[in-house]
Amino acid sequence: MLRLFVVSTIRITPYPLNMEGSLAIPIIGLTTSRTRNRSKLPQFCMGESYTSSLVKAGACPVIIPLGLSDEAVEALLSRLDGILFTGGGDVHPQYYNSSLHPLVSEIDTDRDQLEIRLIDRAVQAGLPFLGICRGIQVINISLGGTLYEDLLDQRPNSTEHQFSSGYPRDYLAHPVQVHDNSRLARILGSTKVEVNSLHHQGINRLAPGLQATALAPDGLVEALELPDHPFGLAVQWHPECLQAYPSMQALFHAFVQAAAKAP
Repeated sequence: MLRLFVVSTIRITPYPLNMEGSLAIPIIGLTTSRTRNRSKLPQFCMGESYTSSLVKAGACPVIIPLGLSDEAVEALLSRLDGILFTGGGDVHPQYYNSSLHPLVSEIDTDRDQLEIRLIDRAVQAGLPFLGICRGIQVINISLGGTLYEDLLDQRPNSTEHQFSSGYPRDYLAHPVQVHDNSRLARILGSTKVEVNSLHHQGINRLAPGLQATALAPDGLVEALELPDHPFGLAVQWHPECLQAYPSMQALFHAFVQAAAKAP
């Protein structure tokens, strides 16, 4: 089959041609949060940095709203080439058999249910997916893992991971050590990278079948992968806010390239 090569700042990425011979741009769905605007009207939202990172990598991002019927979810999945599970509020502890901690906030069970369904289908269908911050947490929960509901309160010897208030989004809070035989290390081109850190929760028990592929200095899981999947990867930091760094651009390029090859 003929392939067209698109030149990026990271690498030369082959994307397949569609039946008309034009470039087949992969369509990536992005999960959203529910909030209210200044007029107190309900709206769906997600950071523009997610979409701009995907566009730069050669994808067409589309927003996945909440409140979809089961039929609508299936119709959407049939048209997507990949899913990006974005950051946001906390997942309700009921989904990992825990009680509600006082510091758990911004819960939306509609979002929890939709994302768990999407993860289940993406795993079954071999659909490429990438999780970021909340994304790594809900992926771990969906596959049978648990979380610390608040790291500083529940995890002895944890260091501060919530550099949000008073810090820029691209503040490099700490290094992560990446396993040298992992997909993530191959993508980043390094086994040690500096990352931002904007979370108060983290992985407690890793779900069966997942592999932890990066750790923070205090031992907290910072990345995971689903082996033998076309692209099942998640990170605890926010690479969409670190697009000035080639390694973080490479993460989106690798995801989009995998989505372009999705059946």
